[in-house]
Amino acid sequence: MSVEFIGFIANSNASETIVRQGPVLDPAYIETVAKAHELAGFDRALLAFHSTTPDALQVAQHVLTITKKLKVMIAQRPGFTAPTLLARQLATLDQLYDGRVSLHVITGGNAIELRQDGNTLDDKDGRYVRTSEFLDVVRLEWTSEKPFNYSGKYYNVENGFSQVKPVQKGGIYTFVGGGSDAAIEVAGKHADTFALWGESYAQVRDVTARVHNAAVRYGRPTPRFSLSVRPILADTEEAAWKKAEEILERATALQDQTGYRRPNHATDGAKRLLALADQGARIDKRLWTEIAKLTGANSNTTALVGTPEQVAEVFADYYDLGVSHFLIRGFDPLPDAIEYGRELIPLTRKLSAARDQQRGIAAE
Repeated sequence: MSVEFIGFIANSNASETIVRQGPVLDPAYIETVAKAHELAGFDRALLAFHSTTPDALQVAQHVLTITKKLKVMIAQRPGFTAPTLLARQLATLDQLYDGRVSLHVITGGNAIELRQDGNTLDDKDGRYVRTSEFLDVVRLEWTSEKPFNYSGKYYNVENGFSQVKPVQKGGIYTFVGGGSDAAIEVAGKHADTFALWGESYAQVRDVTARVHNAAVRYGRPTPRFSLSVRPILADTEEAAWKKAEEILERATALQDQTGYRRPNHATDGAKRLLALADQGARIDKRLWTEIAKLTGANSNTTALVGTPEQVAEVFADYYDLGVSHFLIRGFDPLPDAIEYGRELIPLTRKLSAARDQQRGIAAE
C-alpha cells in the first residue's frame, strides 16, 4: 500500500493565524503554492468548496495548467450542479490533463451555509440519500457505453450518456468525507478513499471498521483512508511545542480579523474533534487539539507537533491502522508546504515502506 500526500491550495494567503491582505482570488498566490506543492513532492492538492468562495473547478483547471504532475482533488457538493453535467465537466478536464483529476464529495452539514446556495433540503440524512443518487448518476455517465435511465427520489435521467469518459475506465478517483452514519453508508457504496479529519488512534480504528462494514454490505472492497492534519514542525520537540503555543496565541488574537470563530452549528465531524479536545490538549503521542477547541473544529484543525522524525513516526502509526493518504497543510501555508517536502514527506514514505517490508517478512 503506497503512501500519498495531499496538500491544500487556498484562493489567497490566509489561515487561522494570517489575515488575508490581497484579493479573494489571488492568481499569483495560487500559482506559487501549486508549484511549491509539486516541487515538495505532494501527489495532489485539495481545492476546497464553500458557498461563498471562488469556484473550485475553475481554480483546479488553472492549477493543472501551470503544473506538470500534480493532481487535483476538486471538492464538490451534490445538489447544486446536475450530476450528468458535473460528470462531463470532470471527465473533460481529466482528458485534457492526462488523468490528473479526482473528486472530493462533501455533502455538507451546515444547513445555514447550504441555503446560501439555494439548498431546500434541511434533513441531513436526506441530503446523503441525494448524494448517493448523485454519485450513482455520475458513475453511470463515466462508465456506461450506451444511454441509460435512472429513477431516484432526487434525480431522474432519461437516455443519459456522455461521449467523453475519464482516462481511467472505472471513472475518476472519488473521495468521500463526513462524520455521520449516513456519510459512512455513502462511503461504503461509493468511495475510493474515505476522508477523516485528524483524529485519535481509537477514533480512526472505529471509523475505518464502520466504513469497512458498510463496504461489505455493498459487496465492495474497503475504501482506502485519508487523514487530514496540520503538522507543526521544529528541529527539537521543545521548539515544536513552543511554536504550537505561539500559533494558538496568534489565532486567539486574530479571530475577529481572520473569521475563524466557533460556528453556531457543529457538524458530526466537528463534534468528534471537539469530543477529542474535551479529553485534553495532547492526545496519543503528539496530537494537539487546542486550535480545534478554539475554532469549534470548523475545519481540519487538529495538529501533530514535533520534529519531522517524530511526526513521520506518528504517520507510520496511522499507516499501520490503514491510513494511506495524508492531507497536510500548515498555519503558514506556503512556507509550511515547502518545509514538509524537505523531510516529513520523504521520511514518512521511507517509514511506511519499511513497515510494508516488515509485514512481508512476518508473513513469510
